[in-house]
Amino acid sequence: MINNKDKQLHKHSGHSSKGLLDADKILKEIGLSKGNIFLDIGCGKGYFSLAASKIVGAKGRVYALDIHKPSITVLKTEVNQKQINNIEAYAVDVTQGIFLKDKNVDVCLMANVLHGFTANGEVDMLLKEIDRVLKKKGSFAVVDFKKIASSIGPRLSIRLSEPEVKKIVMPYGFKSSQSIAAGIYHYTVIFYR
Repeated sequence: MINNKDKQLHKHSGHSSKGLLDADKILKEIGLSKGNIFLDIGCGKGYFSLAASKIVGAKGRVYALDIHKPSITVLKTEVNQKQINNIEAYAVDVTQGIFLKDKNVDVCLMANVLHGFTANGEVDMLLKEIDRVLKKKGSFAVVDFKKIASSIGPRLSIRLSEPEVKKIVMPYGFKSSQSIAAGIYHYTVIFYR
């Protein structure tokens, strides 16, 4: 774990994954399906949320959460313009809790954000909340940047390897995990109950 006294906190910035990741492919690989309740934590401008809304359909629901208000405004504008009825987008600080009911979510995703929460020492409350809102058979997926030097993504010092992600997440109610490739710069780790 990074010592917060020795460095500046990571700023959650709301950048988009669009162009770096195939949202449809990743969502299908993590098990999202028609009628599911999907939680997108750190959704940015909603690249994954918009793709998820098509998969879950009219009987499903997408909750898109991000602390970056301008990103949520962009997503809400697109949702309104396209008259999408199954996405609810909120500008919230998820480290202070998630407003959803217990055992309500089928699939939760954090794309390109776990490294920031970890660098800031904010994962404990967040992962406890994810555990609380996930259904008994729910899954939690982390998509993040590979721990390699590149000009895209966060600085190398705060990137997490797949084993590090597993070590962080597994104590929060998950019994198994699966890793899959997610593009040139990314990996996906799926956690199961």
